[in-house]
Amino acid sequence: IRDLLKKEIAPGDPPMGFYEQMYYCQSYCWYAFIIQDFPAYCRYAQKWVALFDQESHMIEVETIHYIKGVYNLLGAYFYLFNYHKHDQLLEQLDAFSQTPVANNSENVRVQTFIYLYIGKISKHLLEGTFEKGLPYVSYVEEKLEEYKIYLDDHQVFVLYYKIASLYLGCLHYNQAIHYLNKIIHGKAGTRSDLQCYARLLHLIAHYELGHYELLEHLSKSVYRQMRRMEFLTATEGVILNFLKASFRMNAEEIEAGLKSLLQTLKQYSSNPLETRSLIYLNIISWLESKCASTRIVPFIPVEIPNR
Repeated sequence: IRDLLKKEIAPGDPPMGFYEQMYYCQSYCWYAFIIQDFPAYCRYAQKWVALFDQESHMIEVETIHYIKGVYNLLGAYFYLFNYHKHDQLLEQLDAFSQTPVANNSENVRVQTFIYLYIGKISKHLLEGTFEKGLPYVSYVEEKLEEYKIYLDDHQVFVLYYKIASLYLGCLHYNQAIHYLNKIIHGKAGTRSDLQCYARLLHLIAHYELGHYELLEHLSKSVYRQMRRMEFLTATEGVILNFLKASFRMNAEEIEAGLKSLLQTLKQYSSNPLETRSLIYLNIISWLESKCASTRIVPFIPVEIPNR
């Protein structure tokens, strides 16, 4: 893919016009996300948004492309833990959502709402201010119902995953399970990646609730699902094996098992083939908090760029 990008859409003579530059930035932005090169993802998302800033009249012409660029840049700041720039851009998107341009069609209004509230919930996940994010939930639910004919399952699932993460951060495991079930029992084949990781979070939430009688059955189900969808790596395997075995362990064995799992996953974190699940799930921070007997750190959901 990289060679194709360099060959087919590298900048050259004559100078590229607006659309050529926009598609150039989008292509490299999405490629950088695919290979998990988040600094490059951020760099090209910045170029994408800067292009609209330089030719501001195009925001009204290509509004959807503009807000998608802002969404991707918010996602890049999220992955790079750039709190300050994430806040600044979120304020910019919030202000834009109240302009006539953002409300000149139902489609633009709906997409702006989706990206804005994914960003608002992400802000609280970044800052660890989980309780402050909960007031958004009822409003988001109301709007999802209002806009349902305009939404695809991808967008709804990302919002549900974010909301579940808020509840996990607040230690409200039953509410987290409620939203994870919406993803797990959603339309088959839609966002299979997110459905797989929702199942893993669902399993961990039951673990936290002490539902050990369910762990063996659930872990087998999750294992089969992830293997069938080809999402099972060594990382998921060791997590599932620990959770399945934990209901037979005493307190000392669980403590030792958690520490062993943490060390194993830290070793995997340097392997590019094993990093996907560590991006979907903030599992290392969760294990560190468990080993230190501190407040749980929530699982951070991935945001696939909206093409």
